[in-house]
Amino acid sequence: MRAISITKPGGPDTLVLVEKQSPEPSRGEVRVRIRATAINRADLLQRMGAYPAPFDAPPDIPGLEISGEVEALGPDVQRWKVGDRVFGLVGGGGYAEAVTSHERALAKIPDGVSFEDAAAVPEAFITAYDAMMQANLRTGEVMLVNGCGSGVGTAAIQLGRALGCTVVGTARTADKIARCKALGLDVGVVAENAKFADKIPAPAVILELIGGDYFAEDLRCIQLKGRIVIVGLLAGGKTETDIGAILRKRVQVTGTMLRARPLEEKIAAMRVFEDQVVPLLARGTIKPVIDRVFPLAEAGKAHEHMASNQGFGKIVLTC
Repeated sequence: MRAISITKPGGPDTLVLVEKQSPEPSRGEVRVRIRATAINRADLLQRMGAYPAPFDAPPDIPGLEISGEVEALGPDVQRWKVGDRVFGLVGGGGYAEAVTSHERALAKIPDGVSFEDAAAVPEAFITAYDAMMQANLRTGEVMLVNGCGSGVGTAAIQLGRALGCTVVGTARTADKIARCKALGLDVGVVAENAKFADKIPAPAVILELIGGDYFAEDLRCIQLKGRIVIVGLLAGGKTETDIGAILRKRVQVTGTMLRARPLEEKIAAMRVFEDQVVPLLARGTIKPVIDRVFPLAEAGKAHEHMASNQGFGKIVLTC
């Protein structure tokens, strides 16, 4: 099979198209012929040597989400047959023409959904929905999404609207805010110098995708007994903040990370996704937002595009 290999820690030029032996599925696993995968920030960190792959994933092939067809079955597989169209999360190895996956870590692609669209769904929508559930988001509440133009952000907007919430978002540009409003964003603010608290209604729940100084603003604007779920740290993992505000407002702060979870927890998240989110995708209530599509051989260019922070939504590789 063809695959993209990280030849050494460094820039996008270290991503090289190589030939690899196709993996063989073990008990309870299937091999998926990958048709598309999507780029995530974790892939860029892995390429730079700052985020090693999990122990059960190829150390040199990035890629956390895939779509394709079941190509081979390991012993005792019950959910799938050869030829089934599936998508899901993997610990790594998605930048390739084939990967093995536990059968329960995959879901059926709804009819009418392309491989490209399906590849743009798992990481963004599972991350967003899982974070919303950790925050115990309730119908009618106000939810703030910082970084609403990202893959997870655009997913959270649509899921929040589907749950009957008022969705507020911040982004770096007015263009991204306008495009998010087309997805259902109720209130959008361009965050200048990480300032936005005085411009939005007080949220009950905040999905923090940016981190850094945004966290101090989160504490300024959040409601009494509000819940903050920290999902990403694009602006960094350190800031000066008023810890006393957490006490005075009785704020619940939760950190979450999907990639580092053990297989059992990933399967559990996948089952919730299959039961509660995939039906929305099948009905067209939610849809992935794709910024650009690159061929597998141009993975380096795709990484450069993500690093520019100019994109809106997901970046997809076709295999």
